[in-house]
Amino acid sequence: MGIKEILTRKARRDLRKAIKLKKQQNMEIRDSLAMERTKLANERTFLSYERTAMAMVLGGLTFIKLFDDLVYIGLGILAIPAGIGMGVFGYMRFSRKRSEILHHTRAYTPTSPVLAEVDAQEEEEEQEKSKSTAPKP
Repeated sequence: MGIKEILTRKARRDLRKAIKLKKQQNMEIRDSLAMERTKLANERTFLSYERTAMAMVLGGLTFIKLFDDLVYIGLGILAIPAGIGMGVFGYMRFSRKRSEILHHTRAYTPTSPVLAEVDAQEEEEEQEKSKSTAPKP
């Protein structure tokens, strides 16, 4: 005897609704986790920009302090502003992407509560219809 024979028509319909709602909730969890991953990826990118900028500035200072050759001193003098520029660029990029992510996060509205409310209202209406159309003894 299979599951179809065991469940009544109403039980199968209720089960289908419950599964549909659970699928919707699972999709919303995946969506919210995807938004969190996006935020974390943006932060990682920002930190890599800042790490590279700091390495360039420190490399430039090292070239200036350690070497007496004009070529190395020139490279050090070029590396310091390049590192500072990279740090500023990384921060600007991070800020722009963060505001875009925040905009998309605010625009997202989970639908599970709405779907659950609609299902509950439909079920109430069906129960009221069945009460009103039921034969009176």
